[in-house]
Amino acid sequence: MILRGLWRLAKGDAAGIKEFGGGVDDFYASLAPLIAFPLVGAMVTAIQMDWRTALMGLLARLCGVLVLPVLVYEFARLFGRKPLWLRTATALNWSFWALLPVLLVGSFVGAILVQFGVAMGTAELATLALMGVYLFWYRWLILRAGLALDGWRSLLMVLVSSACIGLFVIIPVALGFGPDPAQLGHL
Repeated sequence: MILRGLWRLAKGDAAGIKEFGGGVDDFYASLAPLIAFPLVGAMVTAIQMDWRTALMGLLARLCGVLVLPVLVYEFARLFGRKPLWLRTATALNWSFWALLPVLLVGSFVGAILVQFGVAMGTAELATLALMGVYLFWYRWLILRAGLALDGWRSLLMVLVSSACIGLFVIIPVALGFGPDPAQLGHL
């Protein structure tokens, strides 16, 4: 049901949101891989670099993962859609995996652009822009369908949530807790 829901939403079918469970267990299942991967990455970083970098990276990624469901809950409460938040947050968590096929399609688009004579740098920027717009739209559709909101409120939620998630990536680096670029080469 999850893959079918992701596929339907990816095609623009808002009814795909109904393929996701709205229970607490469904939500936890959607969070598990989003927490497991940063945990494994932190362990690898701790072994190969240092524990401080690993811990800060783990905490930043966990905050980035958890801020979205918190924001969905708060916006759902604010807009009078509280009963719909859990299904929406579950769908958003699973939608992370849409990144993989989007990257695959993007790489083909980039290769085609280069074959038609577009400079590599320009092709990369164009492809990244197209992928970003699609993923932005995808999140917007999930929020709109999941919380039964109008387009403007969904847009507001996408902008606020993207900014908050971005802060959890930027702040640790700005405070000097991010990995040293020289150390990243050793990974």
